[in-house]
Amino acid sequence: MKLAEALLLRSEYQKKIENLQIRILANVKVQDNDKPLENPKQLIKEVFELSDRLCELIKKINRRNNTVVLPNGQTLSDAIVERAMLLKKHNILTAAAAKIIEKDYRLTHTEVKMNAVLSASELQKEIDAFSKAFRETDTLIQGANWTRDLE
Repeated sequence: MKLAEALLLRSEYQKKIENLQIRILANVKVQDNDKPLENPKQLIKEVFELSDRLCELIKKINRRNNTVVLPNGQTLSDAIVERAMLLKKHNILTAAAAKIIEKDYRLTHTEVKMNAVLSASELQKEIDAFSKAFRETDTLIQGANWTRDLE
């Protein structure tokens, strides 16, 4: 199994666990003289078994991510962390840029006028740089995910 396939399976397990949790909560209480639509004990057993499989899968993914070295010399784990931080920085600057270009609505001339203290164009250049770095890092990660086996 390739790393990418394991990641897809991890996502599927996570969604199933969320669905099982919803079903458990919907069936733990019923009105007097009613029966639950599904057996909550069985659902709990199922979610615990699936959680154990998910845990083992995540451990395998993490072990593999620590051993795969990308062409730039980083481990896959390090690249994943770097990609997450690039996205966070990108999102912070994007939110700041959106605030700068946000219209100020003043009803009268006596209301306080707001002025931007950062340059929107300079922020956009930084946003573009983070976008490029994110894309490049993500491409390396995705390439490794589809070419490396899980074990």
